[in-house]
Amino acid sequence: MSVIALSGAFVLWLGEDRVNRLVLPLVALSSGSLIGGALFHLLPGGVALMGNVPAVYVWVAAGFLTFLTLEHVLNWHHCHRPAHDHRKPMGVLLLVGDSVHNLVGGLAIGAAFVADVRLGMLAWIAAAMHEVPQELGDFGVLVHSGWPPRKALAANFLSALTFPIGGVLAWASSSLVELNFLLPFAAGNFLYIGAADLIPQFREGREGKPAMSHILWWAAGLLLLLAAALMDTGN
Repeated sequence: MSVIALSGAFVLWLGEDRVNRLVLPLVALSSGSLIGGALFHLLPGGVALMGNVPAVYVWVAAGFLTFLTLEHVLNWHHCHRPAHDHRKPMGVLLLVGDSVHNLVGGLAIGAAFVADVRLGMLAWIAAAMHEVPQELGDFGVLVHSGWPPRKALAANFLSALTFPIGGVLAWASSSLVELNFLLPFAAGNFLYIGAADLIPQFREGREGKPAMSHILWWAAGLLLLLAAALMDTGN
């Protein structure tokens, strides 16, 4: 997941205009995959471990509320519009927000691996799909803010290192603390990012023009995670 932070280099390789055309389909695909990961993998995994009890859904709500609060307080976004749309670059604040996001994500995905390796892999895939357009956007914002490209890449990579730290913390504490609650908590995270944060980005389309193809990309992400769930259960 940390290495994915280096994908921002594609902004320089492909050029800003080409990247801008690719970002919205990727955002739509990642939104569908995140919501699919929450509904078809993390939430059922939490119910299987904790039972179909109100506490499961309380943790889903807590995960949703946590990321809503982080976005409000830190004023950052998991996926960004093209760099030229940013009139007030966020710089260091954006990196701090990403570090917190990655730490929480590492804890949640680490807990999924502790519960079931297959569940952890599927949750990671859904999260990784989200990371690519996020990192493209982050890199573009930093460079547009005046950061040298190499410094922007290094800073993005360092902020992503909190993800494996979160994963290691989840693994190390799994024998001491019950971590089952992190599965529905992560489902709430995924639902917030996929629905509240990402859907508005691709729904407007480029220059405010919605594109039906973005809905198809979203559905593809959702169906991909549904197919994985059906294969995993043998249905």
